[in-house]
Amino acid sequence: MKAIKLAKPGGLDRLSLVDMEDPGQPGPGEIRVRLRASSLNFHDYGVVSGKMPTEDGRIPMSDGAGEVEAVGEGVSEFRPGDHVVSGFFPKWLDGEAAVADFRTTPGDGVDGYAREAVVRPATWFTHAPKGYSHAEAATLTTAGLTAWRALVVDGGLKAGDTVLTLGTGGVSIFALQIARAMGARVISTSSSEEKLERLKSLGADGVINYRTDEEWGKKVLDLTDGRGADVVVEVGGPKTLDQSITGCRIAGHIALIGVLTGRSGEVPTAAMMAKQQTLKGLIVGSRTHQQDFVRALEATGVKPVIDRTFGLAEIADAFRHEESGAHFGKICLEI
Repeated sequence: MKAIKLAKPGGLDRLSLVDMEDPGQPGPGEIRVRLRASSLNFHDYGVVSGKMPTEDGRIPMSDGAGEVEAVGEGVSEFRPGDHVVSGFFPKWLDGEAAVADFRTTPGDGVDGYAREAVVRPATWFTHAPKGYSHAEAATLTTAGLTAWRALVVDGGLKAGDTVLTLGTGGVSIFALQIARAMGARVISTSSSEEKLERLKSLGADGVINYRTDEEWGKKVLDLTDGRGADVVVEVGGPKTLDQSITGCRIAGHIALIGVLTGRSGEVPTAAMMAKQQTLKGLIVGSRTHQQDFVRALEATGVKPVIDRTFGLAEIADAFRHEESGAHFGKICLEI
């Protein structure tokens, strides 16, 4: 069986394609999945680059999609041939957040999905949306579910709301698509005029170039007649949070997701307090959240935007493409 392994201390030149023992047949409560695709996320890049150190020889990639080849005793949810997609927190099945680290996350605390096959408990996967390719399904585990939770589970999104998204990464574009499908208005930012045009083609009602308009939070207010966005999908972190607070409405919701501009920084607490806003951190979601998300995708027909696909052996090139920042949407691996 082919797989990718990461040698310490990390770095794209330390990713190697190896042969390893086949995982065999599933035991009670388990399924065997022939993996067909994965997708790249900022978290995966943190692991493979060595910025988020893991064990020597770790198999990377948190997202995995493929088809069930065999089911173990007691498994009734899946049958051979079913298309499935992995969960980010395999042991967080339902209820409020139950984890605060990545010790159980595939591709980080445990081996991930950059390989041809895996045997895991059935609860580590959900059904993929009907009509999705494996590459499309592989975008849901991290980016898609994060956007869904930010908007719907935590943000309480409803038709007529205004959503603010930052940039053109996987989470932000998913948030744009989900919000539009649910009848919300969307304002999106980017530093690229070309990407702003693409955002408009996906349905963004307003776009802002944050490089030429540094006080883009005020521009959001202008575009909403002074009201501000109901929900902000905040993927930037400390260097964008102040503008997100400005652009968010009184009593609005800010979903704190990303650390693209750093892991810590000042928070304009007085401004946020004055506007009585909710700032909530989140990391992806539970298995139940993912099942709800899959049903919503089937109902709305939303399909992810895939920028480019690489082969498993080209994983380092895929991450170099992510490093460049040239992508629009998700980068996938086909296995």
